[in-house]
Amino acid sequence: MTEFALVLPVLALILFAVIQFGIVFNNYITLTDATRAGARKAAVSRQDPNRNSAVMSAVRSSASDLTSSKLSVSPPSSTWAPGADVTVTASYPYSISLLGFAVKSGQLSSTTTERVE
Repeated sequence: MTEFALVLPVLALILFAVIQFGIVFNNYITLTDATRAGARKAAVSRQDPNRNSAVMSAVRSSASDLTSSKLSVSPPSSTWAPGADVTVTASYPYSISLLGFAVKSGQLSSTTTERVE
């Protein structure tokens, strides 16, 4: 019983750390998928007059699991010539906290590049 009482806090701390890491990793995967969806939208929207807003909207709608107000999406960068590259970048803040203390925080960032069709 004494050994269990000594080991339980350490095991609980490790469990909470794994859960927090899983949440941050899920946010990163969602962010990466959202930039991929935005880059695909940009690749096929060369002649759309509102392509920047359409791309940013595609990123935001694909990242529905993330808090939209915290999601930062940069306008796509490209020359928009056929065969040129278009780059879509988005970032999202993260914070890993254990027992109420922020252990690590920062910005998750993802960039996807596709060829304009």
